[in-house]
Amino acid sequence: MRDRLNLSLPVEMIARIADLADRKHLTRSAVVEAAIASFLSPDGADRMEAAFARRLDRLTRQVQRLERNAGLTAEALALFVRFWLTVTPPLLPEAQAAAQVKGRERYEGYIEALGRRLSQGRSLFDEIPKDVSSAVPPETEPEAPPPD
Repeated sequence: MRDRLNLSLPVEMIARIADLADRKHLTRSAVVEAAIASFLSPDGADRMEAAFARRLDRLTRQVQRLERNAGLTAEALALFVRFWLTVTPPLLPEAQAAAQVKGRERYEGYIEALGRRLSQGRSLFDEIPKDVSSAVPPETEPEAPPPD
């Protein structure tokens, strides 16, 4: 059953309704009915909020992953530099040229190995546990409490 409702709308809005009805091959009543149904539907706002929540959750996970990767990169570099500075003795001036040649060879080997690894889709981040913060290093493990 349908009931008639007469209403007054601005001329511009009626023109927009008529234009949309023509483009969609619908009646003006069908366009207005769909608009009112959408306006009165409580699900519309809930669906939009749920969609935003899903997008925000996805963005949050992406930012967390980027933050983790940046932290791991910084730590790996710092650890390497500390180790390198600790174990590398100073060179005599006459050994500098030979060391530079050897350094270039090693660097080229490093770049080739890195290229192979990346082309295989492997990454340092894949080898590191996802939850690094829960892994307690042995030297910082708390001591067991004394028995009663």
